[in-house]
Amino acid sequence: MSVTAAEGFLASGLHAGIKSRRRDMALLVTDDRAPVACAAVFTQNKFAAPPVVLDRQKLAENGGRAAGIVVNSGNANAGTGRPGLADAEAMASAAAKAVGVAEEHMLVCSTGIIGTPLPMEKILAAIPKLAEKLSKEGGEDAAYGILTTDKLPKQAVIHGSTFTLGGMVKGCGMIAPNMATMLAFLTTDAEVDRDALQRILAEASDRTFNTLNVDGATSTNDSAFLMASGRRGPADVAELADAVHRLCEDLTLQMARDAEGMTKMVRLRVTGAASDAEARAAAKSIAENNLVKCSWYGADPYWGRLLAAAGSAGIMFETEKSAVAYGGIKVAAEGAPLPHDEKAVAAHMGQECAEIEVMLGLGDGEAQVIGIDLGPGYIKENSVTS
Repeated sequence: MSVTAAEGFLASGLHAGIKSRRRDMALLVTDDRAPVACAAVFTQNKFAAPPVVLDRQKLAENGGRAAGIVVNSGNANAGTGRPGLADAEAMASAAAKAVGVAEEHMLVCSTGIIGTPLPMEKILAAIPKLAEKLSKEGGEDAAYGILTTDKLPKQAVIHGSTFTLGGMVKGCGMIAPNMATMLAFLTTDAEVDRDALQRILAEASDRTFNTLNVDGATSTNDSAFLMASGRRGPADVAELADAVHRLCEDLTLQMARDAEGMTKMVRLRVTGAASDAEARAAAKSIAENNLVKCSWYGADPYWGRLLAAAGSAGIMFETEKSAVAYGGIKVAAEGAPLPHDEKAVAAHMGQECAEIEVMLGLGDGEAQVIGIDLGPGYIKENSVTS
């Protein structure tokens, strides 16, 4: 269990036939069907999919409360225009009717290929079955039901002193640091004010989900939710915020390890920038650079590519103040190589997870990005649409 570990939540998942074999639908609801506080963050892509448009509207109108979320994978219902919005509404309406909640409190998410109408006949036929399968043990099926090209489900649970927090995510491609980088569903039995819940999720997402950069592509459907049943009473807000951050960090690393074609994960830190914003810009430029990503695939400490990417990021940059380190071993400074233990650096770069720091020497700004390499696996996965 993960998303159903907290008191007050049930879930289910099944194969509806949207995809050829794998489970492709999931449903998450409160066990008493009552709406609860629900925080959410969504994609910054202006080409947002109809489910994102609908969920934003519902949460804005109902004060940030939800009793359930119905999800399909295999089809993003994006690039589908007004008919796509009507399909999202019909999907949410059917789920609300099947479980007995008000339509205004049922949210909807879709993920998968863009530009293809939802197979509504299959979806509407599956929703009553999802409702029948709801259980405390259904979290595992739900975690499988939200996956697209992911190889594995991604789940985590944290037990606080007075609350439980659980969650599941999907995401391994079309991921860039522009909130929320995937679909994420978090639940807790803590009682917490909705505004505080929103702040906690937004801050945790910015520090974790928002640091993951697989391919620089911001999805049309990115959404993250945190529902709080309040079953176990008030929780210490600081403790809950820390737990949400740690859970999101765990899920972020699981996504990085399952990224499309991934063979190496890199924790890239940019320090000494003129500001945090400039550090983030430099880190993003480096992590999205295909030459850099190819060098990571080859375990090659090609520090010049890192500085070239940072220098083209449109930030303050002075070559004579810069430096680069791999695994804490400084390999370059002032734009030139330094004598160093090449075998130690090569050994570090040969690990599945490498640590790289780019030092700009201009101020106190810093940022971290979790990036991955670029190899044949990614190209193979993304050269077909189905």
